[in-house]
Amino acid sequence: MSFRSIVRELREMKDGIGSMSRRVGEGKHWRSRTRSQTAIVPDEPLSLTCVIHQSQWANLPPELLLDILRRVEESETAWPARAVVVFCASVCRSWKGIINEIVETPEQCGRITFPISLKQPGPRESPIQCFIRRDRATSTYCLYLGLVPSESERHKMLLAAKKTRKATNTDFVISLVADEFSRASSKYVGILRSNFLGTKFTIYDGQLSCNASAVQPNNQSRRRFHAKRVSPRVPACNYSVGSISYELNVLRTRGPRRLHCVMHSIPIACIQEGGSAPTPTPKQFPYSSGEPFSSPLTSSKGKEPATDFSFTSSARPLLSVQGTEEPLVLKNKAPRWHEQLQCWCLNFKGRVTVASVKNFQLVAAVDPSHNIPDAEQERVILQFGKIGKDIFTMDYRYPLSAFQAFAICLSSFDTKPACE
Repeated sequence: MSFRSIVRELREMKDGIGSMSRRVGEGKHWRSRTRSQTAIVPDEPLSLTCVIHQSQWANLPPELLLDILRRVEESETAWPARAVVVFCASVCRSWKGIINEIVETPEQCGRITFPISLKQPGPRESPIQCFIRRDRATSTYCLYLGLVPSESERHKMLLAAKKTRKATNTDFVISLVADEFSRASSKYVGILRSNFLGTKFTIYDGQLSCNASAVQPNNQSRRRFHAKRVSPRVPACNYSVGSISYELNVLRTRGPRRLHCVMHSIPIACIQEGGSAPTPTPKQFPYSSGEPFSSPLTSSKGKEPATDFSFTSSARPLLSVQGTEEPLVLKNKAPRWHEQLQCWCLNFKGRVTVASVKNFQLVAAVDPSHNIPDAEQERVILQFGKIGKDIFTMDYRYPLSAFQAFAICLSSFDTKPACE
């Protein structure tokens, strides 16, 4: 069997599963997945109808199966064709294990495949180029993978955020899809929260399963819920992974906004020679089998024990670098004043075309004692800029993840009269 025929059969199998799911009365579930087909697939179990197709694929020799899946992964390098790789990981347990081994992190291959890739550091050399589309009517912001919007509208949506104004702060709830922003959803990724003035922000990383007692201070009250009352996929708690502060412009001087980012979950040593940033381990890829989908909050005997859930926003980060290592600090790259244009200028290398106070480039703020090369100090880790009325570009690289970079860019959309 040729390689092309194998890929064609995989795609036909994927289409067949969708039609079978509609025939067995799961139309509502399939329609919800179809509406978010441009989003990275959440870690949800596929329909049990996949069991019908497993018999002809699960028993392939391991060597042959490894060669087939490696060739599939190498050939499908961009979306939407890369959805075949996601589908391969959902066929059965053996396929899932092999895909888990051959799919590399964005730092290694520069590609985004599964939801966990959104929280892993980007590539070291060339940045991952994305763009953000703003919808003023619904106060939503969608992050897409690609250079700029095109007429085909077949871009891969990575993340979406919804802005909610409150009496004392503003929240940006970040999700995997653009039509569900509940913190009790399995698609919930994290939240960006501002202070009253919109000058300080905190990035919270939503975790699906964690030990709340390990991160909750002793002087804070705990609320105990039985798992039957709460969905097993409810995010157990939020971890603070970064903070953003904008300098006040009391004298109303001309110039771009000045921001300062402290990434609590990333040590400064990661940008030194031989250093590495914390990389979350891949989650188990969904698969269909005769046994029910296992939840991380359910015991092996099928019982549902009571679990501590903390919904407080002051929990310490899971990957904290406090105590032993200094966190990574990002600052604005200093712009230069252009005499002819009479404005501040930065070299965005063609990625930004419209002047805006929101435009910025972030580099590492390091001390001479850190012994970091000058080239690394000048390397742009994140850049954000305007190219249209409601279109903005976002390019990020190591050691930031897509989630962290998106959260930093979202802070620029909040109103800051005291900073301009």
